[in-house]
Amino acid sequence: MTVYGVGLGPGDAELVTVKGKRILENAEIVYSPGRLSRSVALEYVPESVVGDLEFPMTRDPEELRSAWKEAAEEVAAQAREKDVAFVTLGDPNVYSTFGHLRRTLEAFHPDVDLEVVPGVSAMTAFTTALGVEVESGTGLALREAAGGAAPTGPDRMVLFKVTDAPTTHGKLTEAGYDVRFGRRLFMEQGETIVTDDPEEIDERDYYTLAYAERDGLERDLATAEFDVDEGTEADADTDAEAEGSA
Repeated sequence: MTVYGVGLGPGDAELVTVKGKRILENAEIVYSPGRLSRSVALEYVPESVVGDLEFPMTRDPEELRSAWKEAAEEVAAQAREKDVAFVTLGDPNVYSTFGHLRRTLEAFHPDVDLEVVPGVSAMTAFTTALGVEVESGTGLALREAAGGAAPTGPDRMVLFKVTDAPTTHGKLTEAGYDVRFGRRLFMEQGETIVTDDPEEIDERDYYTLAYAERDGLERDLATAEFDVDEGTEADADTDAEAEGSA
């Protein structure tokens, strides 16, 4: 039997992949690490098959290791008899809770088969919500910005966990960046906000992203545009030749 790490996407149940939906519907037990991922999973599975795992909100390494070991033991015991899914918002391999479980299972339960089912990451979904085009050849860095942090250096950055938007905005603006924010993008829980005003989202919210681009950054976009004047002259010459031949 197998443990599937299933990415649910940014929070909109309609953004779960076709494969993710199939895995959820066929799993005999579906574990959720939190209420938001649970609510998305419940769009596809009955509540009777959903199990919860407790993960403490702490930075104590010993307490965290103990919690992950207990979670892995429970999941491994189930997976030896049935297919199990562990759901997570976004993608299982991108800043995900699933990474802790996978590493613990590999260390203590190497006999358990693991498979990752990719999901739409909030870090890619933001491009649609914020109207940002990441064109071919673009360098884009992913950074964490909790507690007012404002990493600098790359020309373009996606910042996640922006829990103090005004402070982050102030530091990045001073460093020469244009900044836009997106909160709870494509999530069915809470209010979705897209803004360049940090005061609109001054309340702490873990599900806040920012896009920072260096001021005056030149872009070389390939387009299908033509010179209108040249096109008009060419059309006129063609018309004249056609009249002459007639």
